[in-house]
Formats: sequence, structure tokens, C-alpha cells
Amino acid sequence: QVQLVESGGGLVQAGGSLRLSCAASGRTRSSYAMGWFRQAPGKEREFVAAIIRSAGNAYYADSVKDRFTISRDNAKYTVYLQMNSLKPDDTAVYYCAAAPVLRPSSVLTRRYAYDYWGQGTQVTVSS
Repeated sequence: QVQLVESGGGLVQAGGSLRLSCAASGRTRSSYAMGWFRQAPGKEREFVAAIIRSAGNAYYADSVKDRFTISRDNAKYTVYLQMNSLKPDDTAVYYCAAAPVLRPSSVLTRRYAYDYWGQGTQVTVSS
């Protein structure tokens, strides 16, 4: 089992920045890959970014590419999402997710690739 706890959400003006953190704990906290998803009111949960823990390969949704950066600190079992140039459309609950075992990189954008999820942290961007 893996427990995931997100932090760092909040209210920010458009153009501002936030950094989300996701701390993993539990017996199998060394997951193969970690991802960030988000869900806005009335919308489906969507992929934001993912990273493979060992190699550091990162993947991004087109909507956040060049604005968001995912990184990890393996010693702390923590993954970060640095969000810059935030827009009102980025407003959502952001969820951290863990894929414990090897997955093809092509599926890391899909929810079904992840077995564990955090409780989410609210990000609100005002215009």
C-alpha cells in the first residue's frame, strides 16, 4: 500500500506561481512512476504531468507544457509540480497518483495506469 498526501495548493492571481508537493509513505512507496492529474468542477479528471522515478523522464499535457515542471526527490519519496504562469483555466483540484509497477510510457497519461491516489489539493487562479 502507498499513501499519498498532497500539499501546496491555494489561491493565486493569474500569472502567478505555486508549487505542489506529494509525499509518499507506506511499504511500497518507491513507485515506478508518479503523476499529477486535475479535475475542474463539472469536468473529467485529466492528466497534467508524470515522471518516472528512476530515470526522471517527464511527460506533460499540451495545456501545461512550458509552464509546469514535474520533479522528484527520491530520497524523500516526494514529487513536486512547479506551476508558473498560471491561468484561470488551471483552477481545479490537483491529485497525485502512483503507479507502483512498470508501465509503458504511453499509458502514463491515463488514469488506469495508477493504483494509488491522494486526496487532492485545491488550486484556484483568479483573473
